[in-house]
Amino acid sequence: MAGAPILAIEAVTKVYVMGDVEVHALRGVTLTIDEGDFVAIMGSSGSGKSTLMNIIGCLDRPTAGRYVLAGQEVSTLDRSELAEIRNRTLGFVFQNFNLLTRTSALENVELPLLYAGVGTRERHERAKLALERVGLGTRLDHHPNQMSGGQQQRVAIARALVSRPKLILADEPTGNLDSKTSVEVMALFQELGASGITVVLVTHEPDIAAYASRVLVMRDGEVQSDVRQEARAAIAPAPAPAPAKEVAP
Repeated sequence: MAGAPILAIEAVTKVYVMGDVEVHALRGVTLTIDEGDFVAIMGSSGSGKSTLMNIIGCLDRPTAGRYVLAGQEVSTLDRSELAEIRNRTLGFVFQNFNLLTRTSALENVELPLLYAGVGTRERHERAKLALERVGLGTRLDHHPNQMSGGQQQRVAIARALVSRPKLILADEPTGNLDSKTSVEVMALFQELGASGITVVLVTHEPDIAAYASRVLVMRDGEVQSDVRQEARAAIAPAPAPAPAKEVAP
């Protein structure tokens, strides 16, 4: 159930200057996303979806327009201020997981807290709880090369959760996963949305966008369509029942 707005973008433009050429990546985008919303952003290459995601994620600043995130105007913040609000408010999940290969799941999840200066005991406890939340409580000491792609993505989601963000941004999070594992990951995102965490996901796959409650389609730097929908329930197939035992007469 969606709540109050977590972010509001008003007439945002983004222009990149490449030599003598101006590239208009965003053209006056206005958008509001509520707490607990699950939004999929779609669009072809060059549509502006990645630029929009970078601005939402405070990785880039708009050329013009206004951006309010969690009640704070962020359009004019400097680099250090943007980094602070990223660490406090946002969690990121990527297609390639971006895990440290020689580091355990627990240590990978602890990293954002290490950078934030959180003490060792609290880091361990929060990372353990985050891994338990994504169903990996028994894999704390496993390294990425000991895990499936789906498990690695769950570690990445736990890492995004450990800072207790209000908004998770996921960039093609199922791009390297098979269809069954993709459904499991989408079920997890749906659970996060139901708990009040906002999820914004970039995908080029309509089958994945079907699990979101709202779909934005970008084209030529503008929002071409913005549709709310009945989200497909992401439920992994139940295991086949065990064969019945024969009872002796």
